[in-house]
Amino acid sequence: MEISALTRSVVKRNHAVIAPDGYINSNVPGWTNCIVNVIINEQMGANLCQTLVTAQNGCELKGATKASQIFFYVVEGSATATAGGKTQKLTKGQFVYVPVETDYHFTNVAQGTQILTFHKVYEHLEGYDVPGVIFDDQANHEGPIYMDDEALRIQVLLPADLNFDMAVNIFTYQTGGNLPMVETHIMEHGLLYLQGQGIYMLDHEWYPIKKGDSIWMAPYCQQWFTAMGKEPAVYIYYKNVNRFPTTI
Repeated sequence: MEISALTRSVVKRNHAVIAPDGYINSNVPGWTNCIVNVIINEQMGANLCQTLVTAQNGCELKGATKASQIFFYVVEGSATATAGGKTQKLTKGQFVYVPVETDYHFTNVAQGTQILTFHKVYEHLEGYDVPGVIFDDQANHEGPIYMDDEALRIQVLLPADLNFDMAVNIFTYQTGGNLPMVETHIMEHGLLYLQGQGIYMLDHEWYPIKKGDSIWMAPYCQQWFTAMGKEPAVYIYYKNVNRFPTTI
């Protein structure tokens, strides 16, 4: 018999590990016939929102961005997405970036499809335009070696220019691969494990992590990861970038 009081999920001051066993469903206006799990949100102290949408029969996602931009990534399944007057079918590994003040509409969402979203309030930079809608595919992005280690690869999914104040990357660790240092930095992260397993160190706490888990890391949360098991560990993650580091 399983003890219902056991979970790998933990929520701390500057980090959280959210395992699927503790999900409670939310209702989002305009997102119908789907299960919405709000994984990361301002309520926990974050400056981003991360959700996971699981489609039921007749699923439809319809809305308009306001202050926040949204990055939609298809984890499994397929859907037809319309944003900014462009329409494209999306399948596993494909995504659409929807900038601020833009309508979006997802139809023909296959039952069981899972869509990951990252939301961030857009910070306009004087002299630079708000980005446009981007449809793209993870497969179009090479995964160069990270820090001279053949076991580590990073795919950068959004353009690395100053129009963007957020980045979304996919990090792949071959079996036994690990970060070459304990990272300590101003960037905030939200991430979802797409494959594999390993051990994450967050602010000197050690956590077993596997496919389906999500992690929030606040600025300056110290972080280190090593992949374990018989297959590569892969996660997709958000970070804030390209803006002046203080408002003072």
